[in-house]
Amino acid sequence: MAPILTPRQFSQRADLYHQLGQLTAAGVGLINAVEMLARNPPSRSFRAPLRQMVSELAQGCTFTDAVQRCGHWVSSFDLALLQAGEQSGRLDAVFRILSDHYTDRAQLTRQMISDLLYPVFVFHMAVFLFPFISFFQTGNWVVFGLKTFGLLVPLYLLVFLAIYALQGRHGFLWRSLVESILRPIPVLGAARQYLALSRLAAALEALLNAGVTIIEAWDLAAAASGSPALARAVAEWRPRVVAGKTPAEEVSANRNFPEMFANLYYTGEVSGQLDDSLRRLSKYYQEEGRRKLHMVSQWGPRLFYFGVAAMVGFKVIAFYTGYFNSLDKVMNGFSGTGP
Repeated sequence: MAPILTPRQFSQRADLYHQLGQLTAAGVGLINAVEMLARNPPSRSFRAPLRQMVSELAQGCTFTDAVQRCGHWVSSFDLALLQAGEQSGRLDAVFRILSDHYTDRAQLTRQMISDLLYPVFVFHMAVFLFPFISFFQTGNWVVFGLKTFGLLVPLYLLVFLAIYALQGRHGFLWRSLVESILRPIPVLGAARQYLALSRLAAALEALLNAGVTIIEAWDLAAAASGSPALARAVAEWRPRVVAGKTPAEEVSANRNFPEMFANLYYTGEVSGQLDDSLRRLSKYYQEEGRRKLHMVSQWGPRLFYFGVAAMVGFKVIAFYTGYFNSLDKVMNGFSGTGP
């Protein structure tokens, strides 16, 4: 997997899961479906891992094991969802969830890049314009380079590291740290939490319908949510559920679950219609999470543009203030030498 995924790579991964979902839903065997995609994959880089998966599956490996043996070809989030789908017998549904997930990421990334083009252009103009005026007066290349590339290169590096840090391929501790940093951010933190709850509810509904025990289902669904906080919360309450407490009681007492989630889950557990409640929860939190992410993709570039505009305004004011101060000194100097 590339260090940083581009919108095109997100779309290619979405196409891969979409085609796998279509083939398996149509009754094509898993080995045959992967083999068909290996012959004509959405991306050339997928061909080698898919062929290795075919070989591993032919030797009797489970689909999850076959994916794991391909190295870091998929993220830990993908792997957890695929494991839940395989154990529940609902791989086709998981393929659709992953396809929708990567389609959304591709669309949002494209929108943010498009919206950021103009403010980034203005930012670069501001970085080069004012040092160029000084360079025109002094001809000092070293100072010009320090004021321009000396600022841009560290900034590019920070942006690259930030994007790389947000990739889903990192370990549990690192993802926990990223989640704890992003959660307090307005809108973005809630969007990530809602989408994690949606994936948890969808995986839990599939696992329970497949006959997986409630305790094991919660463990797998929490891992499939992609949220280390949810996975940690479920792991903490597992001994109490084994001792006799119900998951509904633990969900109600845990701050990682919103009141609506806790209430609807409790209602479903008491009424015996938990599968229906989980489907409703998955749909609601998916829609709300996507809506909030679209807000972030729209307002993030705007806030960046306002920040760039403020920086340019400050630079212009500082330039003219210095210019008029210099003129004032010159004028005072002339007046001081007069008769």
